[in-house]
Amino acid sequence: MKTMHDTMNQLLVLLLLLVATVAPAIAADPMQFWDSPRHGANSFNRLPPDQAYFDALRAHGADWVRLSYDKWHAQDRDFLLGDADRYDGIAAGDLAILKEVLGRIEKAGLKAVIAPLSLPYARWSQNNGGKFDDRIWQERQHWRDAVRFWRDLAQALRGQPGIAAYNLINEPAPEKMGGLPEHAAPERMRQWYAGQKGSGRDLPAFYAEVIRAIREVDPDIPIMVDAGWYAAADAFAYWPGPLGDARTLYSFHMYEPYETTSGTNLRRKPPLRYPGDSRFGGAAQYWDARRVAAYLEQPLAWARTHGIPMSRMVAGEFGCIRTLDSCERYLDDVLTVLQQAGVHWAFYAFREDNWDAMDYELGKGKVPWAYWDAQEKGLSDPVKRKATPEFDVIRRRLQGGS
Repeated sequence: MKTMHDTMNQLLVLLLLLVATVAPAIAADPMQFWDSPRHGANSFNRLPPDQAYFDALRAHGADWVRLSYDKWHAQDRDFLLGDADRYDGIAAGDLAILKEVLGRIEKAGLKAVIAPLSLPYARWSQNNGGKFDDRIWQERQHWRDAVRFWRDLAQALRGQPGIAAYNLINEPAPEKMGGLPEHAAPERMRQWYAGQKGSGRDLPAFYAEVIRAIREVDPDIPIMVDAGWYAAADAFAYWPGPLGDARTLYSFHMYEPYETTSGTNLRRKPPLRYPGDSRFGGAAQYWDARRVAAYLEQPLAWARTHGIPMSRMVAGEFGCIRTLDSCERYLDDVLTVLQQAGVHWAFYAFREDNWDAMDYELGKGKVPWAYWDAQEKGLSDPVKRKATPEFDVIRRRLQGGS
């Protein structure tokens, strides 16, 4: 015959089991990761990074990595997609490789944001003979395969440890072939959108469809969406507001003034300088810390107007050509604004193995011949990285400094 003591012990055991079951579910909410500022890096490598790569990034103080896989060797033409011209399900071999890399990221103590460069009917230009692929934005029916791809991927990765968000497409540009000039005035952007609303170029509507599909299989995973015109910081201007999904983060990129910060500046004699004059939006402007802050204020002001907290805003990429005389000053000016605003950020890029221009651990010198030889032979990048003034600007912020 059970005593009252036995009964109480059994109830206590049941209560402890219930707590043990419920507590991990609460703690595992992936959106909580984004409740405080997160700082990381972009990984756009040609080979799937090894464990040492992610361990090194974590040792620098990063807590997330924005991961693109489109340069990796694919089972068919396009990694994961099989073929962006006719999507017919996720390529199983590619998915296995992605899961292996995600496992390395999780083992390093990082979180991953998956950021494809290509979608069905939207092949990344560098995998498309240098041609911009506008098909997905020409007709809404071309969205269907992209929606199906994301539903399939969300289903395949549900429960995979270490994923912090899905960044639905890197740097979309439905405006590019749609008649809207880059960096147009906000009023012109809104007028353009009024004429495109409901069409294939309606970026917020496209995102809404993809998000609904993902939510059918995963109601919890955070979703990250880039602004239009290659994620320009001023391109939220025509968005009527948030997308209606509470687990969405809004991302912009920062390379302005692009004529100064990009590789095209290397071909100028003499190159443009920062601070200094540079063309932007069709006109010459003087860019310095104040102008950088004013430009980056635009997406932040959009967020405040629509009640979006800074914890849901992300600077998904930023950088400058490392050989720019004042690259470290530019990086410092950008990071100062982002840190003060309390938004999440990821610098471009960490130890990229096929483009050295924004690999700040290389300093300002030329990379050795071995770097290019490894590319030619499809081998791992052999160049050792080191502390440099350019990277120190980033490293200090990664480690909580100012």
